[in-house]
Amino acid sequence: MSLATAYGHLAAADPVLRRLVGSVGRPDPFTWQERGHPASSKFAPMALHIIGQQISTTAALAIFGRISASMGGEATPAGLLDLPEDRLRACGLSRAKASYLHDLARRQAQGAINLENMAYVDDATAPADLAVRGVGLWSAQMFLVHQLKRPDLLPAGDIGIRRAIERAWRLDAVPGVEETRRRALPWAPYRTYAAALLWASLATPLAFAERRGDRARRTLGAAQ
Repeated sequence: MSLATAYGHLAAADPVLRRLVGSVGRPDPFTWQERGHPASSKFAPMALHIIGQQISTTAALAIFGRISASMGGEATPAGLLDLPEDRLRACGLSRAKASYLHDLARRQAQGAINLENMAYVDDATAPADLAVRGVGLWSAQMFLVHQLKRPDLLPAGDIGIRRAIERAWRLDAVPGVEETRRRALPWAPYRTYAAALLWASLATPLAFAERRGDRARRTLGAAQ
């Protein structure tokens, strides 16, 4: 799948996405695994997805780096199981996330799941197929996008995507999950690329400037 094909479709399907492509570019949604963590296995990225729940990517990578260093440089099931909870918490994890990582490592080591061979996982049933404590819908979707490279998956519950939609469409509030899903229907079969574009737009100063300018104009108009 070429970036030109995917973003050409999105630009034709939605004028707002067309504007974002012009200002943000065409980000590759499948380059996440190159951002500072081992890509030699799919276990390590899944551990990072669990760590990254509800915190920034920068913080997640820092915590993951400390945990990996404690195991000699790469997160493995055996290495995680050898690290007691207090060591994981000293690296910056909450008690819950430490238990989630241990459960992930235990299930992988025992063969209850096989993260290295998950090509059969369906986009809709991923949470059930990845039945591990701490792996909810968001973590499962991140795994599908970043490790299995699924092209048509938009994590509608992701707050970053919803905030990006609020700014790009100049809405008065962050849209709900169902509204986000409905808005994304015309973007199929390239919704993963739309997600990458929306995430990238959050780092574009123009998006913030336009949003502030719109609010200022509405306030001025109301005052007049």
